[in-house]
Formats: sequence, structure tokens, C-alpha cells
Amino acid sequence: NAIAFSVALLVQQGRLDLDATVASYWPEFAACDKQAVTVRQLLSHQAGLAEATPRLTTDELYDHHAGAARLAASWPLWRPGSGFGYHAATIGNLADELVHRVTGQTLHAFFEEAIRAPHDLEFYLGLPQGLEHRRVDVIPMAVPPGTTRPPLRPLGAYVLGPRDDDLDMANDERSWRFGHPGASATVSARGIAGLFAAMVTGRDGRPPVLTADTVARVTQQQVRGTDLVLDLPDRAHAIVFQKPSQVLDWGGVHSFGHDGAAGAVGCCDPETGVAFGYTVAQGPWPGGGDPAAIRLARTLGTLGR
Repeated sequence: NAIAFSVALLVQQGRLDLDATVASYWPEFAACDKQAVTVRQLLSHQAGLAEATPRLTTDELYDHHAGAARLAASWPLWRPGSGFGYHAATIGNLADELVHRVTGQTLHAFFEEAIRAPHDLEFYLGLPQGLEHRRVDVIPMAVPPGTTRPPLRPLGAYVLGPRDDDLDMANDERSWRFGHPGASATVSARGIAGLFAAMVTGRDGRPPVLTADTVARVTQQQVRGTDLVLDLPDRAHAIVFQKPSQVLDWGGVHSFGHDGAAGAVGCCDPETGVAFGYTVAQGPWPGGGDPAAIRLARTLGTLGR
């Protein structure tokens, strides 16, 4: 969500064109026949860069530029635009570098200065010193008795498998201190809902940051179908955001949001003006948005219809 709203603000400011090529902002990205990949494709999981070749190390993943440089130098895992697959972690590295090329700032710095701090949101890309006492560990999912996780197909295993030191992205201090934009923001439910409200519906008597036209532009569905990485049907993405689907049926046709691997959910329905945030210490098996959160979001999303 920090990625998506940062991108949306840059689009609104006229600094980022979704239909421009990524290479027009980031020339090195053109390597390995990626010169025609657009920002729109990159940010809707179509670019085939769900992982680098060879795979990123933990050091590269938790670096503002090293992981992105390796992704730019890699061949896509599928021809960009021929399909889509969840860039689970790498969307953070790719967006971080793209924002840097546009603004001269890291994504972390841009989000902090332009969005988080002005609205005093409990949504941190890197938990500041002094707030450690408020952080709660993510509890591993409880596997139902007699249940086993189906083996990942080769592409999913390549993208989602353990890295060189098997770092716990949820609980390792290195992870939440860095605040990887795709994997380890530190947030509260109020912070998630507050972010959506500040940007889309207005909050505390202040008008929304984004215009209705910007919201429509970045939340328009770009892809729908079977995710090549997750091997799941009926997945749909806008620009970074997810759109409603069989599993993530949280609102009307204009609603959008994103779930987290450990159960968290953030979404908004511009038609009703409802912004929703949810966190949980122990997410449900086998991962993704907590079904209880989706049911609640769907109920709230009917208000005002």
C-alpha cells in the first residue's frame, strides 16, 4: 500500500507516466530485451521480474539499489505482458528504484515525507527508534492437523523459496528496521485504514490527497486470471493494488486494496467512502488475507449503497 500510494501521488503530480517505458526513467532496465516494458506492466506484476537470475541474496533484497540493479540485469521469467505473477518481494525493490530515478529519493524517504509524516500515520517503512515496545511478533500459522501444504510448482518455489540465510521477514530486526516495501512494513490496523482514508476519502476534516481521477486511473484493473507464481485462479491487479476476486471479495467494482501474507488486509471502496484496515498476530492457514477480515470489509463496504 505504501508503494501504491507513493506511485499514485507521483502520477498525480505528473512526474510518473504509467505508459512510459521503465527504461525512460531507469536506462539500465532495458537490458535483456526489457526496453519496451512499461511502468504500467512493471507495477501490475506483468514484467516477469518476480525474482532475479540467479536469485537475490538477502543482502541484495535489503538494499535500496543492489537488488534492483540485479533485477534490471536479469532476463524476465516470462515475456513481459504474456502473463502475470505476484512479484511478492521484488515489487518493493523495483518500485524503490523507480521512485529514486524519478525523485532522487528512496521510496522510504518519499513515502515518509510526502505521505506518512504529514498525516501522522502508524505505517512505517522501517520502524523508528523508540517504538520497539509497540511492536508485536508475528506468530507462525497453525497448521490444521493432518494438513500439508501442496508443493509449489517450480516457478513458485523459485520465487517464494527460502533465501541464503532463511531470514524471518516478519520478525527479524534487520527486516523491520529496513522496512522492505514489499514485505516488512510495520503498521497498525488504524495506520492501514488511516492511509487509505488520507489518500482516498479524506481524514480528520482534511480533503483526500488524491483526486477521484487519480484514484480511478491507478485502481483500474490491469490483469485478471491465473497467477503464474502463486498458481491461483481469479487473481486481479490494478497498479500495485489488488482488485476484488473470489477470495478477496471486499467491496464493489471500484474497490481496491491489498492483503498480506500473514493475514493483514487494507482496502477501500470509493463509492461508499469506507476505508478498512486489519492486522492479526497469527494469520490463518495457508496464508494471505484473513477470511474474517474479508467478511468484515465486505460488510462495511455495503454501507451507504
